[in-house]
Amino acid sequence: MFDFTQHVATRLRRLATGLAGTTPQAEPIPGTTQVPNAAGGFAWGVDRWTRLDRFLVLGSEGGTFHVGERTLTREGAASAQACLAEDGPRAVARVVEVSASGRAARNDPALFVLALAAAAEDPATRAAALAALPRVARTGTHLFHFLQYLKAFRGWGRGVRAAVGRWYTQRAPRELAYQVMKYQARDGWSHRDALRLAHPAPPTPTHDLLFRFAARGWDAAVERRGVAETDVVERLEAMHAVRGMPPADAARVIAIYGLTREMVPTGLLAHAVVWEALLEGMPLGALVRNLGVMTRVGLLAPGAAATATVAATFCAGSAIARTPLHPLALLAALRTYARGRGMRGSGAWAPVPAVADALDGAFYRAFGAVPSTGRRVLLALDVSGSMAAPVHGLPFVSCREASAAMALVTAAVEPSYRAVAFTDGARPSLHSASGLGSGLTPLALSARQRLDDVLRATAALRFGGTDCALPMLEARRHRWEVDAFVVYTDSETWAGDVHPAQALRAYRERTGLAARLVVVAMASNGFSIADPDDAGMLDVVGFDAATPHVIADFIGAGGAA
Repeated sequence: MFDFTQHVATRLRRLATGLAGTTPQAEPIPGTTQVPNAAGGFAWGVDRWTRLDRFLVLGSEGGTFHVGERTLTREGAASAQACLAEDGPRAVARVVEVSASGRAARNDPALFVLALAAAAEDPATRAAALAALPRVARTGTHLFHFLQYLKAFRGWGRGVRAAVGRWYTQRAPRELAYQVMKYQARDGWSHRDALRLAHPAPPTPTHDLLFRFAARGWDAAVERRGVAETDVVERLEAMHAVRGMPPADAARVIAIYGLTREMVPTGLLAHAVVWEALLEGMPLGALVRNLGVMTRVGLLAPGAAATATVAATFCAGSAIARTPLHPLALLAALRTYARGRGMRGSGAWAPVPAVADALDGAFYRAFGAVPSTGRRVLLALDVSGSMAAPVHGLPFVSCREASAAMALVTAAVEPSYRAVAFTDGARPSLHSASGLGSGLTPLALSARQRLDDVLRATAALRFGGTDCALPMLEARRHRWEVDAFVVYTDSETWAGDVHPAQALRAYRERTGLAARLVVVAMASNGFSIADPDDAGMLDVVGFDAATPHVIADFIGAGGAA
């Protein structure tokens, strides 16, 4: 008999040499809807709504190892446009949900998709997008980003003018003053440009003062200060006055009127006394961004009072809850601060250990209280060459490092877990099923470890072709009892004689356990190794602040797969 099933089968079979798959990952499983991925393997294509989520959370800046930035951006935009064409208001609601909840590390993808929606042919979609503008463009910088994106898709019609006008007129005077003073210009846009195009009518004398200040400067606003709210006028006067003050005097004014870094002339920012004044009441996001410069000017030093203040801020869960800061922003800050220099400029600093320790703890607190499921979990990290690509838009953080950080959040709350990494040069007990140089290496993850220690250990691992079926194959071979496999990958895999979905089903059959598979997508591409027709498999977006909670809910749900 010629065994046709050597080449065509949808299930696994046991051969004399051990368990092997009859459908290698370089070929599609017959009878399925698998499509080629960018690495030469086959996986399932995700639907347009999943792709929209990935784009909103992950973006496309810098591209991936296999896909360039231009291609990835165009693919993400195409998925967004398909969602807008199918159900525009639903797509806009999704943009608002992801943006307003702080689930994405950067707001730019949400602003870009909102601009696409504002240029849609469907009137209901356009109206929904423009009505959502204040919720997505929450700061002046966001507004300028949106306007720059919008310029590529449409002009300034009545709807856009009205929406931008409302962005200014519906804000309380104090809040508008903060926006106008702090976010003065970005991306070639300024408040002057936006106001001249929108022509909003000021609803109060204070709005009139602020519009004049934004459009023509302080001298044009002076004549209206007698009818405007006193505290707004005083803050504008303070911002104008510090320009000619020596550092010590400027620091006193900054402290009294709560000026921010953007309201202070650049020359004053070289002095520690000025930064000491700015530190008082500094928003958490600004604090994260300015740790390096505050260390460089000498304000943050071992044993200094300012260092204790910064550490206490990061250690206060209430502060992080009040000002939601995406965990990856904290991870990027930790990597940047520990590096001792930023992406731009020649400034360098000597990191203060207490500050680095506080950032480490703040990373975990940013996820909130992730519940423990009590399940037996196997965490598997893709550390292949494609995962060495940087996280979209975040400096000094690779996808492999970010996946280790995400895995550590789950490991910190689960009492029974095992962690492995897909690497080249496997140990004898963890050998490749394919013989293609892939393998698994045990990864020491502990809730007691510092995050930067885990990142260094992950960065040092050797990598090869990734076989995402290995966790299930090895668990089956060694009779590990696993309730849930959590694989962190970009799904750009090709190595292996069996698809991960097939390996999971074989594990279930051997053990009788209703094991689940969670695929944490670490790139905004269109693929997943999770079978969408299997209720026991889940595809989630990596770097989403909600991901650890979603994983816990899915794992803890139990039940038959």
